[in-house]
Amino acid sequence: MLAIDDLELLIEAARNAGEIARPYWKANPEVWDKGDGQGPVTEADLAVDRMLHEYLLSERPDYGWLSEETVDTTSERLGKERVFIVDPIDGTRSFIHGDDNWAHSLAIAEEGEVIAAAVYLPLRDRLFTAIKGDGAWLNDEPLRTGQRCDLDGARVLATGQHLRDEHWIGGAPKFVHKFRPSLAYRLSLVAQGRYDAMFSLRGTWEWDVAAGSLIVSEAGGQVTDQRGKTPLFNQPTPKLDGIVAGCPALANGILSRLK
Repeated sequence: MLAIDDLELLIEAARNAGEIARPYWKANPEVWDKGDGQGPVTEADLAVDRMLHEYLLSERPDYGWLSEETVDTTSERLGKERVFIVDPIDGTRSFIHGDDNWAHSLAIAEEGEVIAAAVYLPLRDRLFTAIKGDGAWLNDEPLRTGQRCDLDGARVLATGQHLRDEHWIGGAPKFVHKFRPSLAYRLSLVAQGRYDAMFSLRGTWEWDVAAGSLIVSEAGGQVTDQRGKTPLFNQPTPKLDGIVAGCPALANGILSRLK
């Protein structure tokens, strides 16, 4: 199966997800707290997850499955050559609050590397896609990361707590700081060149960043964990040691300053 065929499948699934999620938005969907600091989940998340699970695995029954909203069958997915890595709604808090910065994040990993990815913001009709070795796009327009090298003045997407001096050698750089709740969208904005870098210094679930990491890489950027290691996906514990993404020079500059 060619990666381009897989990407076409992810695109169709992402658009279908948008059709399911839209009616719940600003319609007071039922919300639950997942506990253990995992945050909220809505009936929209679960409805999208059910559709994606049924649709994608019916088209690729030999693929594994990893999703934020599905109980993880670790033994099954680890034995698969390819695996879907899905966040049905990335940015659930944004969805609940009626903002439009949430996304459907869909990826396929093969032997630890993401080979096809789609991040779709249905309310903005922005579709970010990538195929390993063949580039990244926003609504069919090719993407390229920015080329800024200086940390001071760099436009970064991160939480405010990660800009505290305690995390940085010599104190935090003078970043121009913004925030988006969806990690997948943050990565996509870096790939687009609208922001120079993004980073998170806490444990990062694979489903939040699998798709976006390929989109950044195929746009000419660099993606590592906060120790500078290239992430591998479909791991027994599907969690990265943070994430740093941007053009190589800037990403390496950030890594060199982190404690």
